[in-house]
Amino acid sequence: MRSAKITRKTAETDISVEIALDGSGGYDNRTGVGFFDHMLDQLARHSLIDMMVRCAGDLHIDDHHTVEDVGIALGQALAQALGDKRGIRRYGACLLPMDDALVRAALDLSGRPFLVWNVALPTARIGTFDTELVREFFQAFSTHGGITLHVEALHGINSHHIAEAVFKSVARALREAVERDPRKADAIPSTKGSL
Repeated sequence: MRSAKITRKTAETDISVEIALDGSGGYDNRTGVGFFDHMLDQLARHSLIDMMVRCAGDLHIDDHHTVEDVGIALGQALAQALGDKRGIRRYGACLLPMDDALVRAALDLSGRPFLVWNVALPTARIGTFDTELVREFFQAFSTHGGITLHVEALHGINSHHIAEAVFKSVARALREAVERDPRKADAIPSTKGSL
């Protein structure tokens, strides 16, 4: 079973994450940040990765540490669950429309973290959620998951739609990348022999 459990405790957050790559997209995410929980639910549902996240964070300051640290823990869990990455497809991409928003995500589970982010969110907040934190989450997730990740919003006028399309498109690309390749089930997908 390709699964992982990560716990991470700092002076700012206390986090527990469990994922199963070969799941059905089940989720139970509770971070204390409503919009972020909604986005994590989308990440699980559309990647088909079962996900449970618990976070007690310093929300009296703001949501930053919670969102960033959950990204760190989820990235670590993904890397752990993938192991040596034998038999995976490795690459994934998705062009996802959501109402006015159109978002393209492409990723490589290369072990070489890099984030290219071309997403403009037209408002500073979605409800009480700071829209800058969308990028912060994916920066932490890609860094600690060892993911080369490119995300581009091609169109959008509503910040909620754009942010949700980002999470869904990354999820769909991730689903493709973590899937087992039936033609190369025992091979590491690299000419180097390791990722």
